[in-house]
Amino acid sequence: MCRLFCLTSSDPLSPMVAIQALDVMREGHDGSGVGLFLSDLGGPFEELKGAPILSGIFTNEGLKRLDSFMMNIGFTTKYKMSIKVPKSPPPGVPRRDIYLIRAYEYPETWENLSEGDIRNRLMMVRLQLRQMGEENEDMIVYSFWPDVIMIKEIGDPMTVGEYLKLDREEIKARIVLAQGRQNTNYAINLYACHPFFIQGVATMTNGENTAFVPNREFLSSRGFPGYIGYNSDSEVFTHILHYSLNRLGLGIEAYKHIITPLQDADLARHPDGAFLKELKHSCRRLIIDGPNCVMGCLPDKTLFMVQDRKKLRPAVTGGKPGFFAFSSEMCGLDSAIPDRDKSRDFQPMHLDTVIVSPDRQEYRICSQMEPLALQH
Repeated sequence: MCRLFCLTSSDPLSPMVAIQALDVMREGHDGSGVGLFLSDLGGPFEELKGAPILSGIFTNEGLKRLDSFMMNIGFTTKYKMSIKVPKSPPPGVPRRDIYLIRAYEYPETWENLSEGDIRNRLMMVRLQLRQMGEENEDMIVYSFWPDVIMIKEIGDPMTVGEYLKLDREEIKARIVLAQGRQNTNYAINLYACHPFFIQGVATMTNGENTAFVPNREFLSSRGFPGYIGYNSDSEVFTHILHYSLNRLGLGIEAYKHIITPLQDADLARHPDGAFLKELKHSCRRLIIDGPNCVMGCLPDKTLFMVQDRKKLRPAVTGGKPGFFAFSSEMCGLDSAIPDRDKSRDFQPMHLDTVIVSPDRQEYRICSQMEPLALQH
């Protein structure tokens, strides 16, 4: 099993808060990798909310190719942060040339584009760079999006965090998703490391999805260029959520109705049963099989957490106004928010979706048995 921890805070925090929470849960991950998603950024990136930020790992030659490519399509550097590391990495961590976090100015030719066009073009740039990197093995590109930084690396999470000096002032965020990886593949591919991201939507999962093949085939048949990759069977969770939000126009409250629909007997007595039955039928190839616990972040900075019907992966939420977290284990929550009211901690069951809105004042629970009209 992997271990997951995510936080949402009114004040920007170091990602080391999340990494320390993973460290106290270290018996639940094997130290084979760590993945971070940061958003609602603080520090120098706070003034660059609209500027797309490129995150990834590059060789020296790969960086030259990146610079040439970005210049040719009209992007210019607005701000960059270099992560300089010793030539000899700690045991278990590969030697890299450059960990890149760079914000760009949009091309002048993009000035009159709609928001939807910009979103799609940013995604296509990321996909082009990923393909270039896979061809020459000189670039690993995790994200290219405003107000998002992603860092992934092989090795023990605490070791990687200290090696990259992630406690620096320049890297702080109000939202942090962190995964301590349990390697289930013979060779570690960093694109298989959670969290996964597409157009403002990020998720990470503790579990396994034996329905991966029909999920992937359905998504791949939608004609959307971003539904590719799938180095992990959990990446479909991110794409299913993106599909639900953007293609079906549904809110987060409906996400579980797609991935884990109610039984027919429950649908028969549900106030929105007719709609949900049709949704279940039309999206039947997006139904997952677990066990899985999924945590994620929406484009508006809402955090959520769900379990599948088997509910065999642990998870708990808790916090206080201005600071809430989801954690695979209670000890992770204790590490990050020791002064919370622990009597208000909540462990979601298979019908629940836990939601923390961007105001961060409380968490709320919505059940699949509730009317959808009351959830919006």
